[in-house]
Amino acid sequence: MAYDYSDLVEQTRRWTEQANELGWINAEEALKLSELDTRSPETLFPGSGLGANNLTRPLIVAFMGGTGVGKSSLINRLAGKAIAKAGIERPTSREVTLYHHQSVAIQLLPEELPLTKINISQHNDDTKKNIVWIDMPDFDSTEQTNKQLVLQWLPHIDVLIYVVSPERYRDDKAWRLLIAEGARHAWLFAFNQWDRGQSGQYEDFNGQLQKASFVAPVIFKTSCAEGWVADEFSGLEATIVNLATEHVIEQLEQRGLHLRKKELKNKLQNTEKLFGSEPAFQNLKVQWHSQWIRTVKQLNQGFEWPIKLAANYYADHAADLLSHSANSNPSLWDGWAQARFADAIDELIVNIDQLGLSVLPFKQPLSVVRESASKIMQTQTELSTRMALANPGNVFQRLFLKGMRLCEITLPLCAMAWVGYKVFMGYYASNMAENHYLGVDFAIHSSLLIAMTWLIPYFILKKSQPSLKNNALMGIKTGLTTSYCIIDSQVESIIESLAQEHKEQVKQLLVILERCDYSDDQDLTIESDSPLSRLLMK
Repeated sequence: MAYDYSDLVEQTRRWTEQANELGWINAEEALKLSELDTRSPETLFPGSGLGANNLTRPLIVAFMGGTGVGKSSLINRLAGKAIAKAGIERPTSREVTLYHHQSVAIQLLPEELPLTKINISQHNDDTKKNIVWIDMPDFDSTEQTNKQLVLQWLPHIDVLIYVVSPERYRDDKAWRLLIAEGARHAWLFAFNQWDRGQSGQYEDFNGQLQKASFVAPVIFKTSCAEGWVADEFSGLEATIVNLATEHVIEQLEQRGLHLRKKELKNKLQNTEKLFGSEPAFQNLKVQWHSQWIRTVKQLNQGFEWPIKLAANYYADHAADLLSHSANSNPSLWDGWAQARFADAIDELIVNIDQLGLSVLPFKQPLSVVRESASKIMQTQTELSTRMALANPGNVFQRLFLKGMRLCEITLPLCAMAWVGYKVFMGYYASNMAENHYLGVDFAIHSSLLIAMTWLIPYFILKKSQPSLKNNALMGIKTGLTTSYCIIDSQVESIIESLAQEHKEQVKQLLVILERCDYSDDQDLTIESDSPLSRLLMK
């Protein structure tokens, strides 16, 4: 059982470290989850506890109370000798006194308990063999070391005997500790120095305990005054002896484990509220898409004049641009554009926070997009402009120009072939019939024909060439559209990636929460007639 809880705590710490590193929980929440206490009464007795084959460990009982209420006197009376310091000096108790059977072996770990502040006394009374009695320091002392000692020992205790006196039963510090630690222990109450007490004080104290959720608190009237005084100390001692059974100790261990798991579960559930939910990520994508459309419209309005200037520049320096010899190309992404884009990212971060999601995981990847926007815009507009200038016009224009270039070559060749044919045939006919050879008219006409078949396609090609400015303008606009799509896809990719990461973190958290709900088949219910039932805070 103890190992199971320790394993659960270790799993929680690993998850906490990972979630904090990724930014899903803040440092404050991580600190709360890392400060889980695995100490319990059974940790003082290695090899014992639930499920062990050997005898169950002893019941650990501690006298606790404020300064001067007589805790040390009670344990001295129990031992029949002075094993703890008692007197008028304040604070009397500055150390922890252990009183147990000589056969009991307790493992005291220096890293958990200060050994120099422990006083150990042993006895050989077999009736108290299964009990370890502890006298705790005065927790309301002005000495901070006393309070630290009390807090260090509390997790190792099964039953707390809360000692008060007629003068100190309404002590405020004592009540604060009682309320804070009430559910974790079984409680008995000793109204000590009863020889000076009054019945009204007893009833008032009993009423306070009932308000603190003790339905029927067990209160013993005790006295440590010299001389015989009728009191209920023997009843207190007998009650503790009756509680020192294996069944009661198992019930206390089961209840302690259940409460620790419940406390861990509550802390984890509070952390889970910081995560948001899966629909929040879907809403975030919708909000970003709507927001980006508005931002793109605003950017396009601001780019209208810079686009024209850039188109003129590219038209005038087309050869330099295509030959990679341009020294500096105009950039559309200036300070104004960067500010507008930064506004869009800041608005997205505000939306993330409003949707109940942690902002930290988004900041670093969004800052990368924020810084790379200028480079994306410059690269894409320049690339699109190069492609537009290298392949001017649309498909139909390019096909038409290709046809004209073909005509510019083939038509003059055809004309020259036809003229050559006519020359040859004329020469042959004049030879046979002794007629005149081709005249001047034919020479002029054939020359004109050849010139026209070359000049007409040439002038058509020249006049049909697409405008470099228009091509550059088209390339810039295409580059802008591509840049917008790239930036949009990068932000959406970040949201989707973090949504998956968030889903995985919640999945791991739910596994831990499920383990917190798990318990063995043993019945945790404590019967109403059990001697233990009245000692527990409801």
